[in-house]
Amino acid sequence: MQNPFGNGNNDDNNQNDPNNPMGSPIPPNFATVVNKTNGQIRIAKVGPSFTALLFNLWVPIFRSDWYNLLCMAGVEIIAGMALSLGMGEPFQIAYSFGSYGLGIVWMLIYNMMYFKHLFNIGFVPADDRSKELLTSAKYWKEPQDKNNN
Repeated sequence: MQNPFGNGNNDDNNQNDPNNPMGSPIPPNFATVVNKTNGQIRIAKVGPSFTALLFNLWVPIFRSDWYNLLCMAGVEIIAGMALSLGMGEPFQIAYSFGSYGLGIVWMLIYNMMYFKHLFNIGFVPADDRSKELLTSAKYWKEPQDKNNN
């Protein structure tokens, strides 16, 4: 089957990386990672995750990111239990601010957590543009050669 995103009409309007493994345009703040052993490709944003702020635990569910889903759910449950120990209005206010605070924390760190977990299970940047983007955001660090310690 022919790649529908392969720019078969050859009109030279593709502003993105021609070596893009997906063949489709990728926004400049998105990185592509690939697992060389099984060929899986993942594309995600580098930087704050506003979807994690708005949709909280649904984001790792839709990305099939079960590891980070369990981490986030565990933190949410522990924080919810700690903030709801007391009764009365001051504790309800603390619970509300705590849940909003966790939403902001997930917004700031979820994409980094997602990429770091992908790197731990064998994914690497798919192209030079993604590698530069991930390195500049401090998500990716070149593996050290074990012989040069």
